[in-house]
Amino acid sequence: MKQLTDSRAYNYSVLLIIITFFLRLYVAAFTGLGIGESYYFRGAMHLDLSYFDQPPLFFWLGGLSIKLFGLTTLGLRFPSVLLFAGTTWFLFLVTRMLFNSRAGFWAVVLINLSAVFTIPIAVWFQPDAPLMFFWMVSTYFILRLLLLQQNTTETVNWHSSKIYLQWLLIGISMGLAILSKYHVIFLFFGVFLFISTNKSQRHWLTHPGPYLAVLVSLILAFPVIWWNYENNWVSFVFQGSRAAASDSKFHLHFDWFFRSILGQAIWLLPWIWIPMLVQFVKSFKLRNQSQSYSFIFWVSVFPLVFFTMVTLWSDLQYHFHWQAPGYMMLFIPLGYAVDNSLSNITSSDYRLTKRWMNFTIWFSVITITVVTLHMVTGFWQAYGPKWVVQRGGGTYDPTVQGIDYDDIKTRFEKEGWMQNPHMFTGSTRWWLTGKVDWALKGQKPIIVFDEDPRNLAFLVDPKTLIGDDAIIFGQEHQASIPLNVVPFFDSVKQLPDVIVHRKGVDELHLQVYYCKNFHISKQPLERFPVYRQLTGRPPFGK
Repeated sequence: MKQLTDSRAYNYSVLLIIITFFLRLYVAAFTGLGIGESYYFRGAMHLDLSYFDQPPLFFWLGGLSIKLFGLTTLGLRFPSVLLFAGTTWFLFLVTRMLFNSRAGFWAVVLINLSAVFTIPIAVWFQPDAPLMFFWMVSTYFILRLLLLQQNTTETVNWHSSKIYLQWLLIGISMGLAILSKYHVIFLFFGVFLFISTNKSQRHWLTHPGPYLAVLVSLILAFPVIWWNYENNWVSFVFQGSRAAASDSKFHLHFDWFFRSILGQAIWLLPWIWIPMLVQFVKSFKLRNQSQSYSFIFWVSVFPLVFFTMVTLWSDLQYHFHWQAPGYMMLFIPLGYAVDNSLSNITSSDYRLTKRWMNFTIWFSVITITVVTLHMVTGFWQAYGPKWVVQRGGGTYDPTVQGIDYDDIKTRFEKEGWMQNPHMFTGSTRWWLTGKVDWALKGQKPIIVFDEDPRNLAFLVDPKTLIGDDAIIFGQEHQASIPLNVVPFFDSVKQLPDVIVHRKGVDELHLQVYYCKNFHISKQPLERFPVYRQLTGRPPFGK
């Protein structure tokens, strides 16, 4: 690469964003939906003001996209790919504003190399893509306004129409971020504390602009508020309960805490994660000396610390991406640090940083290529050590969750179930029900026979299915069938398994149960939302 000037950094950033955009379109089109994506899929077909576990924006975007591009993986994922291209562009703009264009280029490079950002956030049909985009858009508008005085020698009229217009834009972008994911509350907190702790910014506390922005954002968030009001605030209760103690008695679980830290390191890649922590500490130390580092610290600290500390008492399982908005902000100073090291050829850090960047680039490119090829073809099962793709010597390759279970639809068509208007389907797990639903492309009603159906409980009214038969699937959930399913039917008969294949190879067996005459359980099963709905009550709440 030629010497990196600001103009070249701009051009290289644009080129990189374009190239990765088209590469991700390929991944989006030729890999199947994962568990979470399949679960969310029906929400894109059933548009509503909001949903049980997420705000509505990514559902709305997915619904629009499948109408434009068809009911395919690319159709669902296209908004995520497009929005991440926008996220990286605004990351460049924000980094250029705080430091310089060269730092912006390296920030764009690094976020495209980080494991959690480059595919899960940038491709998958999840709420994170719109969250990251509108988080960065909001950050851009906020900084453009808060740093206005230091970027001009003229006296600024803080009550001009231009100032109020910028606060209006901030309110709109923050409102859209609220419609994306509840994480945006940490951006509100971070900006407030940045303003409060910086003497040159405190005049905004008595200015109408910030309060106008908050009002506009809440108006835009009205669909979420109204839906929750009509549904016993169930979304807020559900998300809030995840931060509560998992045990009946409060206990500290350091194993959960260290699992979270290890998971974050792996998701980001450890050799990117450690330099990020260095930049986080540096931002903390310089928060009273540099407005750039102060802003980065206050906007990154809350999602990083909150979602890590809460694992001491709450089992967040494998949600290592919840800290991602905070890490996204740390790509900014990390890009600046890389630029400083690579700009001085004679420095001791130059050679080390160059080797680190080369290794990171090659590792990410090779790993993403191999994993994507294996997910599509399953080649590693034939040519590689199986322990690498199996859970500690378990039965199934976990990457099979990333292929579409098309064999389910084949079985439905063979048995004539697809043509039967009085046939529905489901499972005793929300995530497996989602995979079944996507395999059938939403052509059959679905019911989750479990205490935790999540959003799927709101998308089909079980009372409309009384008297119908059902095909219920399990993945080694035989113990759940007598407890969860049998009470709701006259008879339940196990049929031969559906075998899920990948490129003709037997990968996964799903148990199949033919259930006749769906009805209200004779025994009260209050813990099951489906029972509550059949008795004329909402699935959750009083």
